Amino acid sequence: MVDTDEFIDEATTEIREALGEENAIIALSGGVDSSVAAALAYRAVGDQLTPVYVDTGLMRKGETDQIRETFAYMDSLRVVDARERFLDALGGVTDPEEKRHVIGEQFIREFEREARDTDAAHLVQGTIYPDRIESEGNIKSHHNVGGLPEAIDFDGIVEPVRDLYKDEVREVARALDLDEVVSERMPFPGPGLAVRVLGEVTAEKLDVARHACHVVEEEVAAHDPWQAFAAVIGKGTGVKGDNRVHGWIVSVRSVESRDGMTARAQDLPWETLQRIQSRITGENENVARVVYDVTHKPPATIEYE
Repeated sequence: MVDTDEFIDEATTEIREALGEENAIIALSGGVDSSVAAALAYRAVGDQLTPVYVDTGLMRKGETDQIRETFAYMDSLRVVDARERFLDALGGVTDPEEKRHVIGEQFIREFEREARDTDAAHLVQGTIYPDRIESEGNIKSHHNVGGLPEAIDFDGIVEPVRDLYKDEVREVARALDLDEVVSERMPFPGPGLAVRVLGEVTAEKLDVARHACHVVEEEVAAHDPWQAFAAVIGKGTGVKGDNRVHGWIVSVRSVESRDGMTARAQDLPWETLQRIQSRITGENENVARVVYDVTHKPPATIEYE
């Protein structure tokens, strides 16, 4: 396990040396990785740092409001509404790797725009060790590693938690006294709901996935999963009232893990699964059925794409 005090000292020193007197922006998503990177960078260079949260339209329910509340202490926080630009960029894209590359490039272009506006030469981001392993091992390109475009208009990218696993990042978050809503929050993929929607990303599918993920997180919280969510995987026939419907199929996933490198599907109680399916199908008229994914990692990855 990581020596948190030693790590914090070394990370803040590294950030100061990397930035010197130059300004930087931090790619802030609200997850524990980017939040720890932001807290370390803010501690290291203060006013030289501008936190930037990009609302991609691919985020969890209430994410943007949560970001504003959690990071209100950073006066320079910028919230960028890029929902329309991301959805347009993803139009017609169905391949998972292409999705990640499209999202990675769009993120960088948003950050470059903000960097020009704040005279920032560097980008700080919350890449962690499993992100690098999966990208370099050709398992999947993470939007902030293998998904980055070749041409980037930054003098340098600073990644203070790049050698840590998720559980170690959480330890650092606790040592930094970050709120539990950050330090204990379930992992959420950088590309967001785009990788929880199989095939082309549309506004309708995103709405279904966002609602279903919210239901799953609420219902399984008492079972302490490492990660739990829902994904829109296709369409199927169902019956609502006296009418046939051709609605979305939602797959529910809940896993136990230590660091995300391997995972086991949780053996959730039948009553919990029934509450989940009842809420998802009952609260969204466009959902025809709900299934539960019992596959471990390996052979599956945790996310669907």
